[in-house]
Amino acid sequence: MPAKVRILLPAFKRKMKEKIKKISKTLLEKRAQRKSEQIRKLVIAAKKAGMLEVAATLALPRRKAVKVNLEELENSTAEGDVVVVPGKVLGNGKLNHKITIAALSFSHTARQKLRNCKLLPIEEVLHRKDIKIIK
Repeated sequence: MPAKVRILLPAFKRKMKEKIKKISKTLLEKRAQRKSEQIRKLVIAAKKAGMLEVAATLALPRRKAVKVNLEELENSTAEGDVVVVPGKVLGNGKLNHKITIAALSFSHTARQKLRNCKLLPIEEVLHRKDIKIIK
């Protein structure tokens, strides 16, 4: 008897990935309970502000945490952008324009290289509408 072969179309694969990426608010709260007090408060604040994508990313396990290099920020931003990184900003690369970055944490080398940019905690930009989320 031949084995069953399933061929998934690209559009169907995208829909399945979108369903997997969606997270319910109750599951988000359960994941946040396992985090530190600071991150738990940040997840709740992001959820209340309507930024579920940021809240869900912050609630991920540490092994899936977001780490963004300066090189990625250089390629995906323009002068004067306001960027939210729901994770850590690392110092690999170079940033040639001034932007405002809100992140959970910054590495030491990233702080040194980002002297000209404005660095903020995520709480300060949760209610703004003109932000770009980078994961």
